Amino acid sequence: MKTFKLASAFSALVFSALMMTSVTAASIPEDKIDTLRQAPINVEPTPPAMQAVLNKDIKEVRNYPMQPPVIPHKIDGYQLDLKVNKCMACHARQRTGDSQAPMVSVTHYMDRDNNFLAELSPRRYFCTQCHVPQLDAKLLVENDFVDMDHLIKANTEQKKH
Repeated sequence: MKTFKLASAFSALVFSALMMTSVTAASIPEDKIDTLRQAPINVEPTPPAMQAVLNKDIKEVRNYPMQPPVIPHKIDGYQLDLKVNKCMACHARQRTGDSQAPMVSVTHYMDRDNNFLAELSPRRYFCTQCHVPQLDAKLLVENDFVDMDHLIKANTEQKKH
């Protein structure tokens, strides 16, 4: 019985020592922080200034099939909640004649069983879950994305040679 208690106490002591060592090692900050925050997790850095939204009202070319169109104008102050969807003031079927804005896709008037609805589908009501304003922002990480048109063109040219 004494041996069991002694072994348990020794195991607890070793476990505690290991835990303290790992916590101490993890809490020592490195000289270079390899994150986008560029600050330790326990420091609240000053956030960067908000980027300006491109306000060109010109349709942007999509980079891949089925990409939701980006919003080519500012939406600051637009009410978008359960009671009001400000986007529909211009993009609803009934309003596009006056606003000259593109109509919301017909798919936004379909339910999950592909039945057409008279009103905007509840699952498509919050526009900004897919559509976002475009910024002219500096890339935070390197990006070597190539759109479909460039891939097809490169493939066609490769087959010619």
